Amino acid sequence: MMRISTTALALTVGAATSLGLAVTAAAQEKKIVIGVTCDRTGPTQIVGTVLCPAEHDYFDYVNANHLLDGYTIDHQEIETGYKVPPAVEAYQRQKQEGAIIMPIYGTPQTHALNERLEQDKIVGTTPGFGIAASADGQKYPYLFPIAASYFSQGAAAVQFVKDQLGGSLKGKKIAFIYYDNPAGTEPIPVLKDLADAEGFELRTFAVPPPGVELNAQVLDITQRYKADFVISHLFGRSPSVSIKEFKANGYPLSKVVGLVWASGEADIMAAGGWGVAQGYNTMQFAGAGDDYPIRQEIKAMYQKEGKQPPAGMENTVYYNRGLLNAAIEVKALSNALELTHGAQPTGTDVKKGMEEIHDFTLGGLVPPLEITPTDHEGGGWVRIFQVKGNGLVPVTDWFNAYRDTVWQQVKAAEKTQ
Repeated sequence: MMRISTTALALTVGAATSLGLAVTAAAQEKKIVIGVTCDRTGPTQIVGTVLCPAEHDYFDYVNANHLLDGYTIDHQEIETGYKVPPAVEAYQRQKQEGAIIMPIYGTPQTHALNERLEQDKIVGTTPGFGIAASADGQKYPYLFPIAASYFSQGAAAVQFVKDQLGGSLKGKKIAFIYYDNPAGTEPIPVLKDLADAEGFELRTFAVPPPGVELNAQVLDITQRYKADFVISHLFGRSPSVSIKEFKANGYPLSKVVGLVWASGEADIMAAGGWGVAQGYNTMQFAGAGDDYPIRQEIKAMYQKEGKQPPAGMENTVYYNRGLLNAAIEVKALSNALELTHGAQPTGTDVKKGMEEIHDFTLGGLVPPLEITPTDHEGGGWVRIFQVKGNGLVPVTDWFNAYRDTVWQQVKAAEKTQ
């Protein structure tokens, strides 16, 4: 009897252990891995130290409120310092850990990773940067810019300048000052096309990395070229330097429009504050400011945990973009889970889920985005805000511009390998 009882006990314990392992395995299967990379230490840390925490805040908010059909998001971050080799290493590690979607950080990194994303069927998001031609979902099936690309930003800037100069650009001089890397040069083909079409003179001014010496370029723009308007495509530390230099040379900042990565509060503070930057025009693909429900919900999450909201929330431009990126990724995951009826989704499922996003506004933070199998950009919408008083004030509605010209360049661009 003792032998029988011992055997029965062993069988019972074994069955319980097997059941426990099965439950544990099932619990593990209810996790979705998002591979986050960031630059908090390199040349674009002024963006990364705000944008990346915002992404994590949104993922934590989703987990805390159980908003993803019983799944939790695993969103570990790897620091890359805006360098390509560490970004490639991070990609390999995150792929091995099961990531099915990755918010890519940086245009050079996007060029290096695009082919891998496609081969491995992992979705990558690049809101407002990356490869402009990836708006074409047929050519770049797993890459999603999900916000105005550099082509679209350049076109919108020309439209804004045209409106500011009375509705005609014929004979006008426009300067394009840019950070000299693949991201900085990307709008140039669209700008050249529009210069021919609208009859304005375009001159480009390259700023070598790390972009902290701009005196020569600004002097050339303001004193020699005497530009009627400046389109600034700078990022990292260079936007703040450019604001100070234009100010020092007596050039009205109301005749400067910064593309999206030259447009954060952090750039303005680094230039000397609101008083220095009065009139400066900033381009946004997500709303600036605090008046959006999702921001209040995240603050409430922190307060419920007995914590203070992060100081980075005060830099609303870059923080809000982090929320946008994370929210679109979660929406794609939610759509994917509908397609799989709750089963663990693959990267291909997430791709399909991304391509079914429509009328997405995140409580008014962005215009209604519609992402389709052919348009991974969502329409290329932007809005211009201007530095007035102690804040950023919208001076346009959401708009896009010269879509035929933009898509001609999208179709003509050779695929990045």
